[in-house]
Amino acid sequence: MLKTLLFAATASVTLSGCLIIATDGGERTVVSHSAMAMPAPAEDLYAAAIADPLRPAAEVERDALRHPLAMLEFAEIGRGDRVADIRPGAGYFTRLFARSVGDSGHVYAFVPNRTATRENATADVLVGDYGNVSRVNGDLDTMRFDQPLDLVFMSQEYHDFHIPGFGVDVAKMNAAVFAALRPGGLFVVIDHQGAPGTGNSQVSTLHRIEGAFLRREVEAAGFVFEAQSSAVANPADDHTVNVFEPAIRGRTDQFVYRFRKPG
Repeated sequence: MLKTLLFAATASVTLSGCLIIATDGGERTVVSHSAMAMPAPAEDLYAAAIADPLRPAAEVERDALRHPLAMLEFAEIGRGDRVADIRPGAGYFTRLFARSVGDSGHVYAFVPNRTATRENATADVLVGDYGNVSRVNGDLDTMRFDQPLDLVFMSQEYHDFHIPGFGVDVAKMNAAVFAALRPGGLFVVIDHQGAPGTGNSQVSTLHRIEGAFLRREVEAAGFVFEAQSSAVANPADDHTVNVFEPAIRGRTDQFVYRFRKPG
């Protein structure tokens, strides 16, 4: 993976105590197009991705809160990488990944079967805009891809998969992520922080999950916790408000964890 440091970065990432500036069963559906051109030189990889003219204005406006430069650096995205963006929504990160990995890489926009009816069309817009993006449908517990991945990325979604209505066995999902990655591959998770001791008890009510609880679950699948970022943390959030409340929406206290598959 490319680990180019962009010294123009304004967000900080905590890494090992240092401060860096900077369907299974034949039911899987894949939609893809031909490769796209990548004009940006390697040293400007992330800056070019953020400046991508195909990014909707509404998403660009969110950059001040989502810190895309810090997230791309933390996820160690590089040219040629194979990345799965789990439940990509409108594609905020999918678009950034597509430009960053270039025409020699690939991004899988993974839409769970349970939400495919309403989310496939949005994913197909991403497929139409970027030649190195494919839509993949499947069950989260048994997700599979046609090649080993360098990165599985999950932003503000992990807590949802603990909601009973999703019908997900989270332990099996983490095992599927582990199996999908190449040795040394990364699993990066962003989510809304829950209060200490709450575990996964507020996933349906506040849409939060305790970071320590999530970390234990992912480590149980065989991952090694490697680093965390404070780029989207907010100490002013007291963890008692639903993340969709106007007073806190977009500004919740979020943890960003990076896990590595040994090997």
